[in-house]
Amino acid sequence: MARVCFSIPDEVRDAFNRTFAKENKSAIIARLMSDAVEAQQLRERRAQAMDALLNLRTKMPPVNAVTLRSMRVKDRP
Repeated sequence: MARVCFSIPDEVRDAFNRTFAKENKSAIIARLMSDAVEAQQLRERRAQAMDALLNLRTKMPPVNAVTLRSMRVKDRP
């Protein structure tokens, strides 16, 4: 298992220690770090998906307003 050292504000450390006084702080920090990694990876995947959609959009022919409107209402109840 790795050891990690970070500098954090004293008030954050104190609040963390009070909040999680009776819990395994190492496990909590590991979970928070894992959650942060997953959240960042999700943001990156979303950005890549958006870039792919925008890139695809530049390759599609333009659609006029009348055609677009008819596509929106097609098959609606």
